[in-house]
This record gives sequence, structure tokens and C-alpha cells, in this order.
Amino acid sequence: MNPNGWALLAACAVRIEAVGATLCLLALPAASLAQEKENKAMSMTLTSSALAHNGEIPTQYTCEGKDLSPPLAWSGVPAGAKSLALIVDDPDAPDPAAPKVTWVHWVLYNIPASTPGLPEAVKQLPAGARQGLNDWERTGYGGPCPPIGRHRYFHKLYALDITLPDPGKPTKANVEAAMKGHVLAQAELVGTYQKRK
Repeated sequence: MNPNGWALLAACAVRIEAVGATLCLLALPAASLAQEKENKAMSMTLTSSALAHNGEIPTQYTCEGKDLSPPLAWSGVPAGAKSLALIVDDPDAPDPAAPKVTWVHWVLYNIPASTPGLPEAVKQLPAGARQGLNDWERTGYGGPCPPIGRHRYFHKLYALDITLPDPGKPTKANVEAAMKGHVLAQAELVGTYQKRK
């Protein structure tokens, strides 16, 4: 049992003869399970050897460079996961001072749960993995290319308890709709970028 569970148990013991004892004891498993679920969700991590969390994205991964997809690595995928999904988007478009849309840069789904990460400029996806459409209406990765100001780019990894069915047109919205109710854990890596020219 986690420390919060023991604390609740101690509190209940003081009230064991009170009218509310039954309710207190019934609440203990629920609270303990909620904490375990939170810990499980926080145990998955997403990192990049090219990018620190909340750090600046190197130019080679943007439209001002070679527009390569960055190297990514993850750990702590839950044992019950059947697949992973990765979505990269920018909630600051077009102007961080007055954002209007979330611009989608990359959609990947049905990544095998045993996959430990993706190399830089990934060309060969893991067996079974699929790429969706970004907001340029292209399949694959499109790097940061902010028209004004410094934007944030959220790399979001999801562990799912299913392999997703064909979403039809594989947009972010359709993939997220298919994921609903199947997310076991989530991890996030945020990078920023502002054009130099």
C-alpha cells in the first residue's frame, strides 16, 4: 500500500467505532486505487537526446534546417499496453500573443508497445506503425515553422490498451477519437522555437 493509503488507514482507525467507520473503510480502497492510477500514469516518460524539456528545438528539426524528425525515447510503458500513439502539435498558432488554432505537425499510431523510441529522421517505422496527416495535409513529420514569435511544440505519447482500427482519414482528431477510453498512460515533451529570419 502506498503512504497515502496508510495515512487513510490510520485516520480510519481513530474513528473505527464511529458511525462513519464503514464509509471510511470503504473509501480507503478507492483512494488507494486512485493514487496508484495516478502513479502509473506518471511513470511513463518521453525524452529526446536532442532536446531538453521546455528547451529550444535545434534548427535541423525545423523548416529553417533539414526538417528532420527528432530522436525520441520513452520508458515506463504499462505492461497492459497494446500500442502507442504519438502526436506533435503547436497550440500557439499563428501568433502566441493571440493563438487561434492548434497546428498539427506529426501523427503516429499503432506503434508496437515494445518499441523503445524513434531515431532521428525516422524513415523505416516499426512494423505495424502508421503515420497520419499533419496540418499541411501531408503524411509524416513537419517541423516547426512559426510565422511569428516563439511557439511551444508538444510531443505527446500515449500508451493504449488496443491496436487502433483504421480511423479512415488519419487526422489527429480521428486518431484521438479512436483512442478515447483506451489511454493507459501519457507522457509529454515540450520544445520551443522562434524563427531566426
